Amino acid sequence: MYQKIVDFITEVADFLCGYPLFFLIIGGGLFLMFRSRFISFRGLKASITELRTKNTSGSGQISSFEALSSVIAATVGMGSITGVAIALCVGGPGAIFWMWVSAVVGMCTKFHEGALTTMFKGRDSKGVACGGTMYIVENGLGRKWKPLGVMFATAGLFGTLCILNTNQLGEAIIDVFATPEGIASSSMLTGISSVFGFDNLMSLKMIYGIIVAVIVAIVVLGGIKRIASVASRLVPFMIGLYFVMVLYIVITNIGEVPSVLAGIFRDAFTLEAGAGGAAGIIIVALTGARRAALVNEAGVGTATIMHGATRSDNPVREGLVAMLGPAIDSGLVCTLTAIAILLCGNYHVEEVKGLTIALGAFDAAIPYGRYFLLVVITCFAVSSMFSYSFYGTHCAKYLFGENRARWYTYFYIATLVVFAMIPLQAAVGLCDLAYFLMAVPTMTAVLALSGKVRRATDDYFRRKKSQDLVD
Repeated sequence: MYQKIVDFITEVADFLCGYPLFFLIIGGGLFLMFRSRFISFRGLKASITELRTKNTSGSGQISSFEALSSVIAATVGMGSITGVAIALCVGGPGAIFWMWVSAVVGMCTKFHEGALTTMFKGRDSKGVACGGTMYIVENGLGRKWKPLGVMFATAGLFGTLCILNTNQLGEAIIDVFATPEGIASSSMLTGISSVFGFDNLMSLKMIYGIIVAVIVAIVVLGGIKRIASVASRLVPFMIGLYFVMVLYIVITNIGEVPSVLAGIFRDAFTLEAGAGGAAGIIIVALTGARRAALVNEAGVGTATIMHGATRSDNPVREGLVAMLGPAIDSGLVCTLTAIAILLCGNYHVEEVKGLTIALGAFDAAIPYGRYFLLVVITCFAVSSMFSYSFYGTHCAKYLFGENRARWYTYFYIATLVVFAMIPLQAAVGLCDLAYFLMAVPTMTAVLALSGKVRRATDDYFRRKKSQDLVD
């Protein structure tokens, strides 16, 4: 019965996150890219400038930099490693090319998300300024569209439960520090198993889940300011360490780098498994786009919640800062992961292994590489849990009010233990399914209101040009 439920979830997720998700996020993103006149390229310099500019005139709780750090803390999570490994397993090296395409398109989508969440900020039950897709829908499209906002918030309660991150961090820790023989012979685990009726491996996962839940609780119960403060310190460290590790792999395997890069472009338009032709290209593209959606969350709407909590009062400025997210996670971090695995890893496996593939690649390339990678993985995963808790709690506030939302935070912490124990197949399916249900209202609102963003953007760059001429 359990396996039937897992298979059903997987089948539904595979269908909805195939062509429907591809056309919704990639197709919608391409429309936004042309309508914004390729803002991801022409606005890149301005986005970096705006990131350095402090703006505290608006109503909100955190700065734009803290919001971007928190968003990256969520997106540069397990998906940046596990998502890439899964994409390589299913679609081969060519899937990475389509992740790059999705990153460029995602930058345009994130720009619109950041702009609209600032343009249509709402107020929670205590009168605190906040944002999110639900407020974009309600304040931008009108109250008759509110059911669409409720749909997003409801899906957000489940889509932000850190299913994949919790599951895969546990897989990594067990792979590094435990052996099947040691787990089976542990008297402590045997004693726990006899109480709960689990096997020893499941008992070990439960203990891990409890430890993670305690660590996350210490941060998330402090609210958005503590989450943003921790994220703004943790994100630069974890990305910097990861970059150094991959740089070492590239330097020590420099002769193979050209063939790896060539393989990414070559296989983007073929299918290694043998389907070939147009069908092969579509499968590889769908795989890359689906993993990219899980990684950078462009079009999903989670970033609207964090950027809506900033003190910025300029929609275009916030949009420019927001669009840096996909450039960093899907552009930089995912590329680093792909190069490391393609140079030193074995992704030709029958079963989706996720982090096991990445751990093997880093361990083969760097002395004690799996331990260094585990440090990075832990930072990635735990930082994601911090930001996701805010997303889910904010959705709960919209649905149930401030006072009742705190119960969701406790529920979120408890689910960290549960999701540490479920199979990866079910975790991936649940995560993808919830993201699709969040993407529908987000992309609907963003596409419908893109004209307002276009006008605001034209006015912003017109004033910028005039100011530069005066200076």
